[in-house]
Amino acid sequence: MSERGNSGNSGERRNEQGRQRNRGASGERRFSVAAPSQRKRRADPARLTAFEVLRAVAEEDAYANLVLPARIRENRLDKRDAGFATELAYGALREQGLYDAVLARCVDRPLDQLDGAVLDALRLGTHQLLSMRVPTHAALDETVGLARAVIGAGPSGLINAVLRKVAARDRDEWVAELLQGLDDDVSRSALEHSHPEWIVRALRQSLAAHGRRAEEIEDLLAADNQAPVVNLVALPGLGSLDEALAQGAEPGTLVPGSAYYAGGDVSRLDSVRAGTTRVQDAGSQLVARALADVALPEGGRDSVWLDLCAGPGGKATLLAAIAAGRGATLTANEPTPHRAELVRKALHAVPEDHWILTVEDGRDYGNAANAGRFDRIMVDAPCSGLGALRRRPESRWRKSPKDVAELTILQGELLDAALSALRPGGVVAYVTCSPHPAETRAVVEDVLKRNPDARLLDTGAAADAACLDGTLGTLGAAHPLDAARPGDGDAALGNTVQLWPHVHRTDAMFLALLTKGAAGRPATKD
Repeated sequence: MSERGNSGNSGERRNEQGRQRNRGASGERRFSVAAPSQRKRRADPARLTAFEVLRAVAEEDAYANLVLPARIRENRLDKRDAGFATELAYGALREQGLYDAVLARCVDRPLDQLDGAVLDALRLGTHQLLSMRVPTHAALDETVGLARAVIGAGPSGLINAVLRKVAARDRDEWVAELLQGLDDDVSRSALEHSHPEWIVRALRQSLAAHGRRAEEIEDLLAADNQAPVVNLVALPGLGSLDEALAQGAEPGTLVPGSAYYAGGDVSRLDSVRAGTTRVQDAGSQLVARALADVALPEGGRDSVWLDLCAGPGGKATLLAAIAAGRGATLTANEPTPHRAELVRKALHAVPEDHWILTVEDGRDYGNAANAGRFDRIMVDAPCSGLGALRRRPESRWRKSPKDVAELTILQGELLDAALSALRPGGVVAYVTCSPHPAETRAVVEDVLKRNPDARLLDTGAAADAACLDGTLGTLGAAHPLDAARPGDGDAALGNTVQLWPHVHRTDAMFLALLTKGAAGRPATKD
């Protein structure tokens, strides 16, 4: 991120007491010539926007990716300021663990005794000082000015004093100091990469469970802290990437009809406003296309599709567009009314005679009335979201191991319901935005044990076929699920696909494709 703030005189400056203010050309840190009482009382719009996002996350349990665009529009930020506000807000949220450890060394009381607004201002200032190319004097002056404008003059003095202590060391020096005395690898990685320790352990376990080296954890955690490039998808038969490409977008490298966009606010694109081009992670695009394109093992009818957990609507819209091009119809089900409305808005660009919206508990699709009704079913199950930490910067601090344990029961029930609603020879895609083995392989193994007429397909081959130039398989993303139904003599009953941010430039999406045979007999082998 480029520098923001007024440039100071590069020469040496001392105040009346002889204290050096600017060290200038020496390369050392510089501080403002202004005393705290003389500092600005106006909040810089970009920093104010970032502050408002942090406050909404803390006070309203809001999601930063939903709050930020609205605040950018309300505060009328231009492209440059919007980029600065985005990096500042997301960075402060991602790095909260590390920054709080630094601040704990600089504040004379426990951080939980600070007013929440003060703590958020300190986190924003710390991010500018340690992780952005913002001059030290600008980071101090602007953060104190923000505090004076929106919190008050009293707290601004504390913020000024604390941030001066933070500025005494750079990021590497702070990390080295905080790591002293930490001998456990997990604790060290958690601190350095600003992740809760339980998530570091879970991701290490996930790497091993999906056939990768546990040593990749450092690369994975680093990828979680990188700002992801916006991924676009043109709805097949409806949308076009021409406008985005004309404004500097780059063609996607994983799936067809996709692009990487770094041109600022995507809502400025006419095709995005029309809904025919959408923001969607390439991993999400891939799992939807793999389900839509895989050959049905026993052929037959292919016109009745279902997205069992459709909210907020991204995968459902892509599936509906593909279905429309083939004369099929998608039922998009979302049990939560406000999320169902998001699905409806997302689907508006697809001809209405090719989709139906229902608002039901997805498990109810397993009842007798729906038995064998659908040809293709997407089960994008509610999950911990550990695979999308780079896109949802606040989520790592909201999750707990308890969340995983509670969700696995629901995930299994939804997949059971989908298999009941699937016609013999149809295909179910089980998808999570989490690599955690309890939410991925273990769920599939348990469901296969409970459903003797079901089996796992060659998911790796299906995903590779949906990729541009078959690039996925060459990266080793598909892994066998060997113990799905022990004792039946099969060495491997199929495989699953796990994507990774540090390998595929996507969220850590998991995919398993399953089919079933007629009642009372196993699905036929390919």
